[in-house]
Amino acid sequence: MSDIKKTATLDFVEVTPRELDTRELAERPKQWTAPELLPEPDKQAGYEYRWVRVSMLNTADPRNVSRSLREGWEPVRVEEQPKFKLLTDPDSRFKDNIEIGGLLLCKAPAEMVKQRNEYYENLTRSQTEAVDNNLMRQSDPRMPIFQERKSSVSFGGKK
Repeated sequence: MSDIKKTATLDFVEVTPRELDTRELAERPKQWTAPELLPEPDKQAGYEYRWVRVSMLNTADPRNVSRSLREGWEPVRVEEQPKFKLLTDPDSRFKDNIEIGGLLLCKAPAEMVKQRNEYYENLTRSQTEAVDNNLMRQSDPRMPIFQERKSSVSFGGKK
């Protein structure tokens, strides 16, 4: 038998130092998305945010602004949401506040918003009951009015 000599070949592998290895290189490229019409504000604990109309078609709407302020909504100052500084309207009547496209960013305490929502739910419920009572009063036993307040959604039915 002949002696087979085994020779080891050394392959040099280029290794980058750990400090230069970054995660950004391994991430997928970012995808383009359509811009939001109204950016979402950074939430502050205990407050709800809402956009209030101050103008429509370049016509001021002081009635809507006044109603919102009386309900307890207060305009958010630019200092509270610094990311909006470049987005605000330079010709706005509300100079130190955030107005974008005729809408003013406002905030209100969450507890007050909850009470307001409960008030309007009760108002809607009582108005619906009043309409139902008026309708049922006109019902005739020979041809009763059937009223069902359920809805269902079905996808594709049997033919």
